[in-house]
Amino acid sequence: MQPSAFQPNHVHDRRSLPEAFASVRVPQDNTHWMRRFLSYVGPGYMVSVGYMDPGNWATDLQGGAQFGYTLLSVILLSNFMAILLQALSARLGIATGLDLAQACRQRFHPAVNFLLWVACELAIIACDLAEVIGTAVALQLLFHIPLLVGALISSLDAVLILFLMNRGFRYLESFIIGLLAIIALCFGVQLVAAAPPFGAILSGLKPSVEILTNSQMLYIAIGIIGATVMPHNLYLHSSIVQSRAYDRTEKGRKDALRWATWDSSIALMLALFINAAILIVAAAAFHTTGHQDVAEIEDAYHLLSPLLGMGIASTLFGLALLAAGTNSTITGTLAGQIVMEGFLHIRLPHWARRLLTRGLAIIPVVFATAIYGSSSVGQLLMASQVVLSMQLPFAVIPLVLFVSNRKLMGPFVISRPLMVFSWLVAGVILVLNFKLLYDTLAF
Repeated sequence: MQPSAFQPNHVHDRRSLPEAFASVRVPQDNTHWMRRFLSYVGPGYMVSVGYMDPGNWATDLQGGAQFGYTLLSVILLSNFMAILLQALSARLGIATGLDLAQACRQRFHPAVNFLLWVACELAIIACDLAEVIGTAVALQLLFHIPLLVGALISSLDAVLILFLMNRGFRYLESFIIGLLAIIALCFGVQLVAAAPPFGAILSGLKPSVEILTNSQMLYIAIGIIGATVMPHNLYLHSSIVQSRAYDRTEKGRKDALRWATWDSSIALMLALFINAAILIVAAAAFHTTGHQDVAEIEDAYHLLSPLLGMGIASTLFGLALLAAGTNSTITGTLAGQIVMEGFLHIRLPHWARRLLTRGLAIIPVVFATAIYGSSSVGQLLMASQVVLSMQLPFAVIPLVLFVSNRKLMGPFVISRPLMVFSWLVAGVILVLNFKLLYDTLAF
């Protein structure tokens, strides 16, 4: 007999992201495997957006400019951690019909849920801060729009989200995949122009003890992990995998889980390529030419074309930044809706939710630019990624707890070796965050 979690939403009558739930048709079992796989492609790419948002650019640029190719190993490690955690997130959503926020509300004490909700909202605001800055900087660099005006323009994304969601969830996924293709193409061209030494890249992929002993390098490394493994993405993925109209039976869920895992794993390999490309271009263009102090996106934009000897390089950089910022705002909005509905059972219109979180993110941008000017955006981006990193345990620990619970997951509970490995990943995240907290308070 199947556990109650497998019955169609009779215990939890509130479906996650109801406007998208089971809205995408999937072919029958006898259909060619490629058609079946393509019908599941989408949620993984929406999740991958968070792994290449403007916050990643700040940490990757700084890491490449200051330390060359050394931190490539951190990008590789954090990406594998992301693949594991997103697969667990998809497993939770498909196996139980609950997103991570709903599972927390169902299983934890209200006081614990309140703490988790606050932590997740802080993570969304920190991520939104990076999106505001990234979009505003891109608009400033490409079209000479003042930073504050660009930040305000970025709040209009609610209109775009409403339009795409009204057309259907597949339209939203297609729009995001299109922008991801633009980002990948832009950095592919820059990577060819940078012509980095292959041996140095291979050397950078090997972990170095110096990352742990050099406090400045460790700070950026933790920022990379915070920018790569996004807490709100775990909530998002557990919800949007339920947008497929697969059979809500054990067989149907197993099939959906297989394709959803392939979807997210392949999409996150694209994120690995883009993050690694940003760091490699920064290392080749800045570190090896004596520009190790490049930390601002604006500086990188102006230096890329002359240093790479390609006039279009800076424009491609700015275009990719604008695409990344636009993409991130869409997934950030959906994650905010899922978290608020899951933890609090409060539903707000998309535009109201977007303006609320975007308003909270714009405030620090306004103050920082008013006091310090546009030179402060790099520090704000780094700070936002460290805040994200600090929120990670509040999402990772409940996720691993749930997928390890046989009563909740039934036949979809993870194996003991995978459970041990998952807790090891959670432990690494905890240790790194405690180290960051200690260094911050001690100095």
